[in-house]
Order: sequence, then structure tokens, then C-alpha cells
Amino acid sequence: MTDASLADRLNAVARLDGSFTLRSGAVSATYFDKYRFESDPALLDEIAVALAPLIPEGTEILAGLELGGVPIATALSLRTGLPAVFVRKQAKSYGTAKLAEGIEVVGRRLTIIEDVITTGGQVVRSAMDLRELGAQVEHVVCVIDRSADGGAALADAGLAMRSLVTMADLDTAEARRRA
Repeated sequence: MTDASLADRLNAVARLDGSFTLRSGAVSATYFDKYRFESDPALLDEIAVALAPLIPEGTEILAGLELGGVPIATALSLRTGLPAVFVRKQAKSYGTAKLAEGIEVVGRRLTIIEDVITTGGQVVRSAMDLRELGAQVEHVVCVIDRSADGGAALADAGLAMRSLVTMADLDTAEARRRA
């Protein structure tokens, strides 16, 4: 599958038009419903195949962010053989009371895995939390980068982002669909 055809599939499966309030609070006429591509096993596997080469060399653990990053990190873990941890927005108050569920992250090089990035606010918070736990976090890999600024908030936090597709790629796919 080519990059353009994967963008076409993601666009066709996940694009919704209407009025949507995003996590950042911004209102958008376009929303990408990540659960539509994360719940499709064939498409999720194709995404993992395409994302695997974007994982930076030296990554020891894939850190899937709650909730959308978890299935992607799991699929990438199966594809690459790298272990995954699942990162909560905040540590739970019961059981193990962990922020990062899975193997130990102290001193390990983690790459954050996310589904859709708009402002990067939650990614930055999670990176800081993981760093406070002793993890080395410098990279983020996402399926869709819909940020207007190319991930400036991530760069300001010392995070380099790699994405499978951008909003421009998906808008181009939408134009092809409508043609």
C-alpha cells in the first residue's frame, strides 16, 4: 500500500465533518475518529507496518498514551518486537497506582506512540511525567499530525515528532475522494 492510498483509507474511514470540540477546546469542522481505524484489524496492521520504520533507532520501549495510543503501541509492539508500556493521563489511585503500566521505564529510552496530535498538550504532559519517572523521552510517533504549527509545543518540550500522515495529506485524500 502506498502512502497516498493509506492516507485515502484513513481519510475514508476516520474523517467526520460537522462541528466538533477537540481535546484542546478548539472547535473544528473536521474530526478524525481514531477508533474507526484502531478497531479495524486489517487497517491497524497496515498502520503498524507503515509506522514501524518511523520508530527511532535506540528505542527500547513503546509508550502508548491512554487511550488511543494503546492499540497502536500494541500493534507496533507485535510488529517490531519492542515491548510496550501503557501510559495513563494520571496514575490510578488503586492497585499498583502506576502511571506507566507494564515493564519498568527507569533509565530506558521510550518513544511515545499517539494516534492524533493537534496541539500536543497531552503528549507534552505525558512526556514530562515519564521523565519524572526516570525515563528518557525524546521522540513521538503518531498516525495523524493535524497540528497547525508542525508540533511546535512538542519541539519546545524537547520532543521530535514523526507522523504517518499530516492534515495536508488527509485534505489531499479528501480532494481525491470528491473528484
